[in-house]
Amino acid sequence: MSLDWAEKTFGDPCRECGYAWSTSREDAFDLVSALPARYRVATAGASGEERHPDLSWNVTQYVSHVVDNLRMSAERMVGALESGDARVGVYSPDELAAARHYDQVKLPGALWSLENSVSAWTAAMARAFEHDLVLQHEVRGAQTAGETAVANAHDAFHHAWDIERTLNRAS
Repeated sequence: MSLDWAEKTFGDPCRECGYAWSTSREDAFDLVSALPARYRVATAGASGEERHPDLSWNVTQYVSHVVDNLRMSAERMVGALESGDARVGVYSPDELAAARHYDQVKLPGALWSLENSVSAWTAAMARAFEHDLVLQHEVRGAQTAGETAVANAHDAFHHAWDIERTLNRAS
């Protein structure tokens, strides 16, 4: 499977944030590894309550979403590697946001969680690369660890862009 689903959904490059789907798995890995620093710089001096008029979540809620997306991906990678069962399902980011009460999360806690989820993700992804893991996604079909890394990096990159434009700090 390729990232055709992503290109069809977002465009190539992404028509909003400019992310290129040709990003290598190594560059995606490096992009995610650098997220805590990028997000700390982007949110410096912010309360986390800031909201862009075109977006449904505030700054802290976007950080929390990236945290959960990376954590879930890491959990799925390790689960597949350890169990031998590579099947994964879909999840609703909005339902997860409601269940986790993103509206009550404070920005410093979300940034702390981001550091932890990035650490877990990089460890899990390195193992997945080493074992050439291929997940069997319920909707997307077969998805290599590299394709998963590129997709996860897009989500994090896109929401960094959302946060930066919310705070008028677009790079």
